[in-house]
Formats: sequence, structure tokens, C-alpha cells
Amino acid sequence: MTSEPERTITLSPDEWQDFQDRLYERDDRLELRTPDTVLARGEQVDAYVLSGHAEALNSGEVDGDVWGTLEDIDETAADEEEAWERIVAFYLGRGAVLVRVTGHDEPEEWLFTEELARRLGLFGMSQAG
Repeated sequence: MTSEPERTITLSPDEWQDFQDRLYERDDRLELRTPDTVLARGEQVDAYVLSGHAEALNSGEVDGDVWGTLEDIDETAADEEEAWERIVAFYLGRGAVLVRVTGHDEPEEWLFTEELARRLGLFGMSQAG
């Protein structure tokens, strides 16, 4: 058995929303809320705040600027699907974790550093299959 973390975490829309609901941002640091966490105004996290902590994203809810990200990693692609595949390969190759949310009409995929994914409790949330 390996200690390597899963590189793709698959969540249902409800799991994804529950995850986001447990987050808060304090001093530009994303944190996981505990039952005794007291939030100040402006510390709650929505998808736009979360996007600022992602390495890259392909989302129907938040514009992740796939083409700008592709340019940042010095890659080219024929279409947006290929562009996202190249972005995912680039970040996974550098130890990032892909969070894929199933059950949406549009893609919902987010790339986070392994350290952030671990700190926010994403490991172990993945659906089977």
C-alpha cells in the first residue's frame, strides 16, 4: 500500500457545497472551520474567494481564465478542452490535486496544491469510482 495521496478527488455537488460552507478566510489564509470557530464579517468563503486559492480551475460558476492560465505555463492548445487537459497535466505533474465535482452540466474542476488540499480536509472526501 502506498502513502501517495490521490491526485483526483471526486465530489458530488452536495459534498462540494458542504466543503465550501466549512471554509473561512482570515488574513488571506484559507482555513477549515471547526465548531468553535467565530467568524468576523467578511471571513466567509464563496466560490470566488476560493478561486483565489486555487492553482487553476475550469468552472461553470467562476471564470478560471483557461487561456490565460495556459499562456502562464507556456503551453498552446487547439481548443479549450485540450487547453484544460494541458493545464491539469502541468499541475498534477507538480504535485497538485484535482478536485472534480460531478453532476453539473458544465465542468467543475479545481486544482489545489497538495498542502492546501490536505489542510482543508479534501483527502478522504472522494466518492468511490
